[in-house]
Amino acid sequence: MHPSLLYLPGAPLSLPELTAARIDGLLIEVGDGYMPPDIPEGPAARLASLAPILSPGYAASGPTAAWVHGVGDGPPRCHHLQRVAQRRARVRPIRDVVLHDRQLEAGDIEVVSGLPVTTRVRTLVDLVVTAGDDSESALWMRRLAAASPELVEKVRVIIQERTRMPGKRAALARVAELAAYEDVTR
Repeated sequence: MHPSLLYLPGAPLSLPELTAARIDGLLIEVGDGYMPPDIPEGPAARLASLAPILSPGYAASGPTAAWVHGVGDGPPRCHHLQRVAQRRARVRPIRDVVLHDRQLEAGDIEVVSGLPVTTRVRTLVDLVVTAGDDSESALWMRRLAAASPELVEKVRVIIQERTRMPGKRAALARVAELAAYEDVTR
């Protein structure tokens, strides 16, 4: 997605001007940004709208990555970012953004329009693992599994192969629930 097609508040238009253009039907909302309504809202547009909160050395992960991959109409209430850089970078705190400090493996990242995001499989693994403690992750887990049912078995294998993992049984139980739901809906 070309940067000139996504408008973020403050450059070149203010938030009231962008909101007025949205009300007039000239723009649509995409996360924290705005774009013309005749351009498809894809992963590149969604990820580009996160540019103000996407810190260098971090990738979109969890519910945020699920939204970037096309799940759901609107972005999650709380965005999740995970470290990709070898060294921890200083990051200014941002409201409604959760930073995960564990470094991602190179195979767990894909780059969309120059910005990193976790792969669909890694995203579902993260959502399954955190769904027991976070209702928003549970919601996005179900949405991603419904949109990509072929990932459920891959996630089960990945979690099963982990040797030391807190909450492994609970995560496998959630995967079994997702698989059972997919069997019922077919």
